[in-house]
Amino acid sequence: MENSIKTGRRKGKKLWLIAGLVLAGGILHGQKGLGADTFRLRDEMMEEVQEKAYQTCIPVFSFLEEETRRERDVLSPAGLFTGFMPLYEYVELHYITPVQAESGGTVEQIIEGRASHEKDEEALESDEELMEAMREENENAGQEEEALADQDGVFVEAEKTVSIDRKALEDFEKLAADFYAVDSTTYIGRDQLDINKLTAWDMTLQQKDASRPQILIYHTHSQEGFADSVPGDDMTTIMGAGEKLAHILREKYGYNVIHHMGKYDVESRDYAYSNSAPALEALLAENPDIEVIIDLHRDEVAADRKLVMDLNGKPTARFMFFNGLSRTNKTGEIDYLRNPNLDENLAFSFQMQMASNEYYPGITRKIYLKGYRYNMHYRGKSLLIELGAQTNTVEEIMNAIDPLAHILSIVLSGEESGAQEEEE
Repeated sequence: MENSIKTGRRKGKKLWLIAGLVLAGGILHGQKGLGADTFRLRDEMMEEVQEKAYQTCIPVFSFLEEETRRERDVLSPAGLFTGFMPLYEYVELHYITPVQAESGGTVEQIIEGRASHEKDEEALESDEELMEAMREENENAGQEEEALADQDGVFVEAEKTVSIDRKALEDFEKLAADFYAVDSTTYIGRDQLDINKLTAWDMTLQQKDASRPQILIYHTHSQEGFADSVPGDDMTTIMGAGEKLAHILREKYGYNVIHHMGKYDVESRDYAYSNSAPALEALLAENPDIEVIIDLHRDEVAADRKLVMDLNGKPTARFMFFNGLSRTNKTGEIDYLRNPNLDENLAFSFQMQMASNEYYPGITRKIYLKGYRYNMHYRGKSLLIELGAQTNTVEEIMNAIDPLAHILSIVLSGEESGAQEEEE
């Protein structure tokens, strides 16, 4: 593992250096007034470098958007790229690739800042200085990565790195596109996907007395394992992930958690939700103070696909929040699967997604909406979580539990509640 991290870091350093060489080379070519073929060659080289950089350094952006199957939006990863490499951003601002071949004089004016659209920043005095600065920045970035990785496996809670514009999400189309993937069997409307409604729910845990259970974790599909799960060892399956989540929530965040390890899908998955319902009802009757129910699953994806990201030098499984809407396109509202807590369910998953995006960008997939109920009607604060998939390793899954527990604590403590923000 350590060797693979170091190898990835070395590849990353090489890619940053290659990017610097290509950028500097592009400037030199422009100064010499070379023609369209040179610009085209440089652009092709730059695209290749960027693609390799995405795959090595920010792999979350290196594949198609999974739910929509649209090509990725390059603006967001480009922002991250330039954030880590300010000199890359400097060149982007100071050097405009011509649509067609420009004269040497025009290109020179663009580079030197004399064109009318040029910014006011001072250009570097020489190409040698630019290259030296890029090398220095590359070395500094590598040292920062090593510092993050050298924490002996101790998880460090992230601070908010992104602030999502709530006002922009008042646009239903933007809210739906940015946060949700809607299954083809169902539908969602503006009445339920309303940013003001979703953030107005107070998700703060009301039951403060940790002497009584507050959170229930269980597994409708207890038999879900991972790429290197050990047959017969529950602790290497989704149930082991649930046990770690319960432990962290108890020991680190002070919650009273029940981890129910009943198995309802051993012979067949077909009736697992119906099979688990009586046990859930009994647990809730015995522990009426439980406010939060988490049904922890893992997804199933194509064999060549892996839901993983690098988080502080650790391979970490990505996860997804899931909501059932109790209606399908074919039947409409399903009366016998009525869910009086649906609006609160949607608010809970949305606030979890917001916190995930702001503290751990890229760790979640879009919230998935499907037609049935999935036993989410028992409590308003119910979550169905798809943690990674069958192609993930146990290590990747366990690495994801720490940030997931932190996100839960953020939402349940009210740190990021919409109501709190409005008061401020």
